[in-house]
Amino acid sequence: MTGPQPPDHPPLDDRLAAGSGWRDFLSTLDPVWQAVPGSFYDGPFLGNGGLAASVRRTEGDTRLRFVLGDSRVRDHQDAGGPLWGGTRLPIGHLTLRTLGEVTGVDLRLSLWDAELDGTVSTTRGTIALTALVHAERDLLIVRCCPRDGAEQVSWSFTPAPAVPPREVFYPEQRPAGLKDNPPPVTTTAPDGGSCVQDLACGGRTETRWRTTTGPDGTTLLCTVAHSATDPSASRSADATLTEAGRTGTGQLTATHRSWWHAYYPRSFLSVPDARLQGFYWIQLYKLACATRADRPVLATHGPWLEHTPWPAAWWNLNVQLEYWPINASGHPELDSLRTALEHGTPGLLASTPEAYRGDSLVLGRSSQDDLRSEPAGVPGRTETLPEVGNLTWALHTAWLAHRHTMDEPYLRDTVVPLLRRAVNYYLHFLTPDEDGVLHLPATYSPEYGTTGDCNYDLALLHWGCRTLLDATARLGIPDPLAPTWQHVLDRLTAPPQDADEGLWIGRDLRLTSSHRHYSHVLWFHPLHQLDLSRPANRSLLRRSLDHWLGLTGELQGYSLTGGASMYALLGDGDEALRRLHELLDGYVRPNTMYAETGPVVETPLSGAQSLHDLLLQSWGGVLRILPAVPDAWPDVTVHDLVAEGAFRVSACRRGGLTRWIRVHSAAGEPCLVAPGRLAGPPEVGAITGVPGPTGWKQRPDGLLEITLPAGAECLVTAAGDRPDLTVEPVPASPAFRWGLPAAPDLP
Repeated sequence: MTGPQPPDHPPLDDRLAAGSGWRDFLSTLDPVWQAVPGSFYDGPFLGNGGLAASVRRTEGDTRLRFVLGDSRVRDHQDAGGPLWGGTRLPIGHLTLRTLGEVTGVDLRLSLWDAELDGTVSTTRGTIALTALVHAERDLLIVRCCPRDGAEQVSWSFTPAPAVPPREVFYPEQRPAGLKDNPPPVTTTAPDGGSCVQDLACGGRTETRWRTTTGPDGTTLLCTVAHSATDPSASRSADATLTEAGRTGTGQLTATHRSWWHAYYPRSFLSVPDARLQGFYWIQLYKLACATRADRPVLATHGPWLEHTPWPAAWWNLNVQLEYWPINASGHPELDSLRTALEHGTPGLLASTPEAYRGDSLVLGRSSQDDLRSEPAGVPGRTETLPEVGNLTWALHTAWLAHRHTMDEPYLRDTVVPLLRRAVNYYLHFLTPDEDGVLHLPATYSPEYGTTGDCNYDLALLHWGCRTLLDATARLGIPDPLAPTWQHVLDRLTAPPQDADEGLWIGRDLRLTSSHRHYSHVLWFHPLHQLDLSRPANRSLLRRSLDHWLGLTGELQGYSLTGGASMYALLGDGDEALRRLHELLDGYVRPNTMYAETGPVVETPLSGAQSLHDLLLQSWGGVLRILPAVPDAWPDVTVHDLVAEGAFRVSACRRGGLTRWIRVHSAAGEPCLVAPGRLAGPPEVGAITGVPGPTGWKQRPDGLLEITLPAGAECLVTAAGDRPDLTVEPVPASPAFRWGLPAAPDLP
């Protein structure tokens, strides 16, 4: 169905782009500290994807410390694999030495500037403090100026021994042949110092700092440098500080802010829930602090290495959840997973059992940035845990990155070759029954148990074969394995399930106890392999969700974010929001960090993705606009969220109705839109000054089929409506600040 061509609409009026719009908006969400933070989980944090710092006064101390971290600092021994010989290593902390004991703080973390600013009160006076980790240089810059009283400042550094973090938790697991690293050597001078941590493997980590004092107070410049197998870290540290001294802190601050001011405006969303809205934007800040495309793949703790037994990247859920939010928010510059995969084949080969290295790849549970994991298991065998789907799931995350950018070289050169070999690993073990139905031998469903026809692996294999067929057809690459992939799709056994509990763990194992992981429901989320337009599949997902989340005791924060995203698939925004509130109420700490024994960053980051799923879904080639908005949110604004197909989507909901939808096509992909709840029959129009659609129709199923060439955009409204096309935040309540505010209604 098409109607007469309506008059062109005016361009969107983006109020955030004007003047101080972005600064003003984000300032309402800045976390604040009006009590002294006492741990990593309630203090400010800074970072640039490599160098990082967190600020607090630990128990028993009387001064503030800046605890340093760096995602590149790790050991490089072979003994014990990534958790021992290759483990991430601690660095140490800088202490702000004041004459008096710290009695209070009044600090604010500006999200817009990525700077910590405010005052520190002591028994001898007050100090003005500003701190940042430079966006593009490995520099921590802290400026301190006494404001009243007799206070003075200086700095000292306390190194942390280069000991594997797991040694505190599992000393009995220390592998034979692991060498102790030598003790650090600290040298100080009146204007700074250095700490050299040599490694038994021949590498080095050097922390170097320098202070200058002038009319504006004392300025600290600190850097951390790491070299894997030689002492060149010392030259790097010296060069960084020397160049910083020539540049000057004024110019350094300007370039730092310039990076961040270009970062946030890539996309925008605003919801009327003040606490959740603040949480979301702090996650975008956290992501850019935690990773960049040229930095190591994210570890469970990000670049902030605290007391943890998880000092590596974890591949059976954590890595995947960490990277999902970069897609809809439009931040491929943060995709260090892509970098790891592009350079990771040698490590993957080393992780694969030798008998299968000729045509297959598999990845164990944990690794460092080289993707060399502990030995991966073999299906049907028990001497090593057969958790074999992790690489395929990681490649689904890589495929999502491709789908949101339509970057064909990435698909052709990285995703397809690796996925082909990951699927090959499964093909070695598939066996037909007497009816020709294909089955998998026993494999491990993460964090639950081992079973034949494990739903975790069946779903990943199904997705892998379907994606290889689609991708090779798209790329025009004939593949001799295409008939095999199609045969798997045609003959693979159905997901083990029953009519009461929904999906089982596998053929031989039902879900009978609380299970924090949603490994058994990957068919639905995030793989979308069971068609939810079919009532039977909707019922299966609902039963599976209710049974899984109804078994309490072991659920964790990421159980709730996964549940929220799956309820959003069903269009149940109210239940999805209830799960997100449960996450914030019970699991997220004052600074939005999260812990399971040690810090694990994937859970709050996946909460940001769950919010995306309430507002935009694009799986299966359909742009679903505001598909699961809770009833409590009559007003919502999204702008330039990125969908699969490289579409940028903006939409405005007011009074419970979608007033307008703007879709911009970057790649000219087929455009199907589920417009949601408009005030009347839909109409598709053009926008003045930009190429528009060349045709559109409404299909019998209600979807809008819009012909939108690359570079073109369209506006969807109710027929005859000329709505206000303003992009601006919606009013949010109740007033809320993350951090440690003096009162919850801090202005």
